Amino acid sequence: MPRFTFIDLFAGIGGIRLGFESAGGRCVFTSEWNDWCKHTYLANFGFEENFVGDIVPYPAEDIPDHDVLLAGFPCQPFSIAGVSKKNSLGRETGFLDKTQGTLFFDIARIIKEKRPKAFLLENVKNLKSHDKGKTWEVITTTLEELNYKIFPQIIDGQIFSPQHRERIFIVGFDKERYGDDIAFDFDIATPDESMKVKDILEYSVDERYTLTDHLWQYLQDYSAKHKAKGNGFGYGMVDLNGVTRMLSARYYKDGSEILIPQDGKNPRRLTPRECARLQGYSSTSQMSDSRLSFQGSHPQRRRLFLNG
Repeated sequence: MPRFTFIDLFAGIGGIRLGFESAGGRCVFTSEWNDWCKHTYLANFGFEENFVGDIVPYPAEDIPDHDVLLAGFPCQPFSIAGVSKKNSLGRETGFLDKTQGTLFFDIARIIKEKRPKAFLLENVKNLKSHDKGKTWEVITTTLEELNYKIFPQIIDGQIFSPQHRERIFIVGFDKERYGDDIAFDFDIATPDESMKVKDILEYSVDERYTLTDHLWQYLQDYSAKHKAKGNGFGYGMVDLNGVTRMLSARYYKDGSEILIPQDGKNPRRLTPRECARLQGYSSTSQMSDSRLSFQGSHPQRRRLFLNG
C-alpha cells in the first residue's frame, strides 16, 4: 500500500520519480514528450498505462487524482501586461491570463483542477532573476492565487553527487486543506566532501570517448582565444578529487565542460553510464544509448522531499 500517490510531469528519464518512490509514493500518471526520454523512462519503470506525451492538449480533468504533483518544467519567457488593458480587451486576468502560452500554465491548470495536497516544482537557479524578476513574480503570484503556501529554495546538487548543479525548488502545500500555519523545512545537508569525481568513473572505457587530436586542439585554441579577450569561455578539465561543472544538454557534442584527464593521451568525455552516475542514478538504471537525455534528472531530487 503506497504512502501517497503522485504524478510526474515533464518527467525526463525519471530522476524525480526515483526520490518519491523511495519515500513510499506510487506514480499514477506521467507526461514526457521527448522520444529518447520516453524510451529510457519506460525501460526503467516498465509499461505505463497512464503515460502521455505532450501535456499541453491533455485535459486536466482526465488526470487521475493524486496527492503530490511533480514538475521539472522548462522555463519560457513570461510577460505581464496591465490588468486595465486586459480588461479593456475583454481578456482574462489573474493566472489564466498571465501564464497563458507557457508550460507553467499547464501546471497551474492541473493544480487548479485536481488540487493536490502538495507539489514540487524545479527549474534553473536564475528563474528568480529572469526578466528582471517578472517571471518569478508571475509564478509565485499564480501559485498563491491558487491558495497554496510556497517554500522556494536553491539547492546545489553537489550535496548528493560530485557535480556543481544549482537549481531552484518550489514546494507548495494546499492551504484549503492545511490552513495557513504550515511548517516546512528543506533540511538540506552540507556537501558531502567525501564524494569525488573519481568515484563515478568506469574502470574500462572505450577509446571512442577519447578526444581526437583535431577536437582537442580546437578546444585548446578556442579557450586561448577567449582567455585573451578576458572572458571565461573554454573547456573544463576535471579535478578527479573534486566536483565537476554542470552537466548540460549539449554535452554529447564535444564534452568540453567536463573532460577527464588521461595519462599519456588526450582527455576524454564521460561515458553515458558515468553521466548517469553523476546525475544520481544507480549503476543498474537502464539507458537508451549515448544520446541519453538528462532532462528532469537532477540528483538533488532524490532526497529533497523525504523530510517534508
